[in-house]
Amino acid sequence: MAVIAALIFFLTLILVIWRPGKLGIGWSASLGALLALLTGVVTLANVAEVTGIVWNATLAFIAMVLVSLALEEIGFFDWASLHVIRMARGNGTLTFISVILLGAAVSAIFNNDGAILIITPIVLAMAPALNLPQSAVIPFVMACGFIADAASLPLAISNLTNIMTADMFGIGFAEYASRMVVPNLFSIAASIAVLYLLYHKKIPHRLDLSQLRKPGEAIRDRRLFRLSWALLIVLMAAYFASEWLAVPVSLVAMAAAATLLAGVSRHPEIRAGRLIRSAPWAVLFFSAGMYVVVYGLRNAGLTDALAGVIRSLADQGQAVAAAGMGLMAAFLSAVMNNLPAMMVDALAIRESGAQGGILEALVYANVIGTNLGPKMTPIGSLATLLWLHMLSRRGIGISWGNYCKAGVMLTIPTLAATLAGLILWLWRSAPRKPAPGWHGSPL
Repeated sequence: MAVIAALIFFLTLILVIWRPGKLGIGWSASLGALLALLTGVVTLANVAEVTGIVWNATLAFIAMVLVSLALEEIGFFDWASLHVIRMARGNGTLTFISVILLGAAVSAIFNNDGAILIITPIVLAMAPALNLPQSAVIPFVMACGFIADAASLPLAISNLTNIMTADMFGIGFAEYASRMVVPNLFSIAASIAVLYLLYHKKIPHRLDLSQLRKPGEAIRDRRLFRLSWALLIVLMAAYFASEWLAVPVSLVAMAAAATLLAGVSRHPEIRAGRLIRSAPWAVLFFSAGMYVVVYGLRNAGLTDALAGVIRSLADQGQAVAAAGMGLMAAFLSAVMNNLPAMMVDALAIRESGAQGGILEALVYANVIGTNLGPKMTPIGSLATLLWLHMLSRRGIGISWGNYCKAGVMLTIPTLAATLAGLILWLWRSAPRKPAPGWHGSPL
């Protein structure tokens, strides 16, 4: 069974990455799940169990993508980008840092995919107006791509892996944020440092802002723009309240998306139907299908082997457990994609028997590893593959070799700094009584 499960997993991963004949990611993952079911690697009970795990995270992700698409149509992100670039007053280094901070904010509030696929085209569109030399375009592009994942730690909604982790371990929205906001600050600081060290020689000292639009010119509808700000404030409050009201975050996100789409539909030049159709609905089938395939690896004994490694790490104390788990998760994410890696690791953590502060360190280190580790290779995350495809269509070619070289150089120090931030923050916060969800029954 182990050989069959492994073959099905790698076949599914190849189909998802290469998509022969333009086969969508949803169909690719669903085909893998069907093969796992037909070969007996998984059971119908496993399929039902996986569906119960992924539905909240996937619907929340799609809802936030819809919110991002609607805000993009209104001009919200263009307005924000123009503001932060103008605030740098033409200083090339400050502009570079401002773009990184903008990407971090968008990733945290909306999600990493929204940040990488929305902010990157906006920055590219502004490059001619800034008279940005071609040699300086790559640093800004890489900064947008890297920070989208590196800064997707602070909120459960910031990354699909975050929501999945929160659901699997019964972590509330506020509790999750209280543990990960500080490590996220370490990640942002480290990201700025490594990106600057790697690219500072290519960044112009001064930028010409004379041809850059004024922020107000980017807004297509001021009524909708004001609605957007009000909605975002209410959305953040509702997220934190969802923990005490026991409301799934997907319902909160879907309500926000429905409200914004209803407002956008009244604009004569914006088609809400087109936005809905352009949402990544295939992710629904991808999530369910991929996790069914990964569950087959669990049934075949992979998680038992990983659980043994995790128990060895846990025996060495909280710091070693967090560092080892984060590095292992990062490596697995880089070679097998972060979504299946996150689930394999999470299942292994549940089966390791770890509890209390050790369990907490393992869980959050896994999130850090699966959010940052994918940046070492192009196949690490779907967002990176889509991002590279988008760049190639715009005439910006980044070879896999060059990407891996830059990815490893950027990821390793940032990962180390972020894990150090987690260890310090958990140590400072101890002792405390873990939330009830930490002692829930294994999946």
